[in-house]
Amino acid sequence: MSGFEFLAGSWDVANRRRQRWLADCDEWDEFPASSTCWPLFGGAANVDEITFPTKGFTGLTLRLYEPATKVWTLSWVNSRDGRLTPPVTGGFTDGVGTFYGEDRHEGQDVRVRFIWSRITPESAHWEQAFAAGDGQDWETNWVMDLTRRAGSG
Repeated sequence: MSGFEFLAGSWDVANRRRQRWLADCDEWDEFPASSTCWPLFGGAANVDEITFPTKGFTGLTLRLYEPATKVWTLSWVNSRDGRLTPPVTGGFTDGVGTFYGEDRHEGQDVRVRFIWSRITPESAHWEQAFAAGDGQDWETNWVMDLTRRAGSG
């Protein structure tokens, strides 16, 4: 199976998040986080918890692999509202994971895209983008660069 095996362990995370989404805003907020990911079902699932110490909340991602379709489903929830967001689905091709879904942002329907890339044993890159309207114009609104903690993984 090709998927999220690389993510098991503990990570330091450098975040860069657009201050306002889908609002022609080019101002970004940078802040730290730490994350720990646990594999389940022999690698066909995992869960991670990420802590944002300067933001005062945590988040959790549940990732599930469906062998029959070879598709991953990713769901996110945070401690601020406890609301499980609609999932994104997809998979990995040539070392890059691409996942799509539907959600709402400030009352507006949006397409959501996650991309996992630059994956090495010691680092990984994640980004989230939204597209409104016809879903053709993607705006990246959150980027994470992960660095494995020493002795983890």
